[in-house]
Amino acid sequence: MKFLLWLILLVLCAPLALLALVLYPLVWLLSLPFRLVGLTVGAAFDFLKAMLTLPARLVRGTR
Repeated sequence: MKFLLWLILLVLCAPLALLALVLYPLVWLLSLPFRLVGLTVGAAFDFLKAMLTLPARLVRGTR
């Protein structure tokens, strides 16, 4: 009985594991442009924040 359960598990999970191995690199490649856009937008907002807070940091001085 236990062997039959292992065979059922193998039949059900092996195709899912192979599908995950094939699809993961494709999903990673498809998400790469979105991550690059997110990185660029984040850097632009950080630059804008630094430019807006620069006068306050200059008036406050160094510690």
